Amino acid sequence: MSGVNGGNQDVDIDVGRIVSAVWERKARIIGVTVIAAAAALAATSLMTPSYRGETRLLIESRSPNLTGGEGAPQANDPVLDALNITSQAQVLQSTDLIKRVARELGLAKLKEFDPAAQSFLPDPLVLIGLKQDPMMLDPEDRVIQEFRDKLEVYPVENSRVIAIEFSSHDPKLAADIPNKMSEVYLEIQSGAKLDTHSETAKWLEPEIATLTQKVQEAERKVADYRSSNGLFQTTETNSFSAQQLNDISTELARVRAERANAEARAENVRAGLEAGRASDTLADVVGSQVIQRLKEAEANLQAQISDQSTQLLEGHPRLKGLRAQLSGIRQQIGSETKKILASLDNEAEVSRLRERQLMAQLNGLKADSAKAGEEEVGLRALEREAAAQRQLLETYLARYREATSRIESNSSPADARVVSRAVEPSEPYFPKIVPIVVVVSLATFILGCLMVMVVELFSGRALRPSGVRDVEREVEDEAAPAPAVPAGNDAAPLPVHRMQAEAARFNTPEPAREEETAAATPSEPKEAAEETPARPVEERDVAATGDQAFTIASVAHYLQRHGIPVAIGISPGGDEGSTTSVMLAREIAGRGRTVVLVDMTGSACPTRLMADNPRLPGITDLLCGETAFGDAIHPDRLSGAHIIPHGVSDPAQAMRGVDRLTMIIDALADAYDLVLIECGPAEISGISRLTRNEMAEIVLSMPGFKDEDVATLVTDFEAAGYRNVLIMTEAGDRRSPRPGRRRAA
Repeated sequence: MSGVNGGNQDVDIDVGRIVSAVWERKARIIGVTVIAAAAALAATSLMTPSYRGETRLLIESRSPNLTGGEGAPQANDPVLDALNITSQAQVLQSTDLIKRVARELGLAKLKEFDPAAQSFLPDPLVLIGLKQDPMMLDPEDRVIQEFRDKLEVYPVENSRVIAIEFSSHDPKLAADIPNKMSEVYLEIQSGAKLDTHSETAKWLEPEIATLTQKVQEAERKVADYRSSNGLFQTTETNSFSAQQLNDISTELARVRAERANAEARAENVRAGLEAGRASDTLADVVGSQVIQRLKEAEANLQAQISDQSTQLLEGHPRLKGLRAQLSGIRQQIGSETKKILASLDNEAEVSRLRERQLMAQLNGLKADSAKAGEEEVGLRALEREAAAQRQLLETYLARYREATSRIESNSSPADARVVSRAVEPSEPYFPKIVPIVVVVSLATFILGCLMVMVVELFSGRALRPSGVRDVEREVEDEAAPAPAVPAGNDAAPLPVHRMQAEAARFNTPEPAREEETAAATPSEPKEAAEETPARPVEERDVAATGDQAFTIASVAHYLQRHGIPVAIGISPGGDEGSTTSVMLAREIAGRGRTVVLVDMTGSACPTRLMADNPRLPGITDLLCGETAFGDAIHPDRLSGAHIIPHGVSDPAQAMRGVDRLTMIIDALADAYDLVLIECGPAEISGISRLTRNEMAEIVLSMPGFKDEDVATLVTDFEAAGYRNVLIMTEAGDRRSPRPGRRRAA
């Protein structure tokens, strides 16, 4: 690394070199991986397998319902509380429970649970004092410690289930221990409830006896107070005085109603007589039987008079006798009516007398009732005390009966039940041979690759310079004008170009670099060589590189190292040069760089070579504004490069929106490492819009051109102000500049 950075030059990591280094050592890495896999397989095969059993308990309220109906589960039952579930999980890990299980199963006799007692070799950590001697502990404590290491108890998330897991080398023990733990736990919980009921019954017995005496005394006080004050009761809620007051009030109301009725009837009869109305219009008169018989006699006499009047004269004694009888009957009716009126008056007077008597009795009872109410205040206090004592006694009696009914062992089940018992496992849970071997193999392989990468990075072989001296200084050193192109087969050399310098550094072997000289090429005029004695080493190596400086790989290497954002491809030869530009884009994409090729040729040759369909939307559609930006970018069908095809819109209409081209290129340059614009056989004057970006480079793609034609085109571009022109005259390398590098063609 120091050799690379000796000149304070930035370096990049050569991923290709790292991959090559790993590939060169593949046999060693695979061998180590196989050895590690074999060692892991042997180690896991020699390990004693461990088996795991699991029992699950459901915590729920299981108190028997002695009321005869189905009790609804209470949401706020403390048994179902989340804290209670966690507490029960801790109870399952208690020392007392583990001791009981260990005693009943005889675990102290097994080597697995007391390895210190069964081992004949001393523990090295104990000998050097880093660990306490386990033999100093009680055997039961050693068993408990080993038991806890193999036990795992946890509440299942979002449930009231507690899982009990136990691992052991014996599959039968792996199932028996969690099952035994659940049985002991249920017995402990049930026994705790039995103890609670027994203690409750013992405490209630003397309390009930004391309360019974208190209730008797309180009820005796109530009876004595009632008898001494004459507070007798007719019902549970009414006293004797209150009942009398109620009866007299009812009778008084009835008498008042009768008096009012008699007075109204008498007034009606009296008003009828004074008004001279007929007696048969009065209801009380008509209802009298005497009046009814007199009315019948009057009607008969009227009938006889009417019958005799047709046969006898008016002065006939018969008629006179009948009329005298009729007059007498009418007088009797009037006399009887007056008697009825007098009867009604007498009835009303009797009712008034009865009312006065009842009022006198009512007033006396009111005084007695008021006195009784004052005396009942003390009575109610005594009754409340007696009722409170009686209610407490009844509550204690009910609880005592319930507690005594649950003293039996089967009457108080634990608030939990086993929902899943452990079964004897058929396969060990550790070690898993296949996963362990796979993981060890994969880890060994990855570590081996990482070690090779680290060695390559620290040795400096995987690092390369990230840049050269300032490009502008190199250009300023080129003070001599380009020589004229002589006639004949010997073509004059092209002006020295910074891409050629980079290609020389990239392609020239190390021995050649050590022996490089400052002399110009043999075909260069002597004067030019004498005028540029101080040119950099890169420029003096152009002649040594030959046509290696004009290959696709050399141009791709130059564009990549200098981070050129925009390259303008010009192909004077037409589709052959455009094909070379496509190969350049694929070469750069193969180097891990993001590149997009913009097809601005008239023949759409790059579109045919890279796109799946030549009718895809492209640059002409973008310039016309007929497609979205993202819809115009398509992947290359043979590489990781992208292409913006020629498009399907009218080119003449697209040229009207050529002002958008600069904005499109800038946007692409922000998204891609390189934007390659293939213009085909474009004129020098027509690329001025594309070279506004200061970092833009011009790439002349001229495969198969003669050196004279190349020199002429370069001279024309330099005359137009484009001095930095990249040239591709060969489609492939005649010799690979680095081992393992693929050809650009």
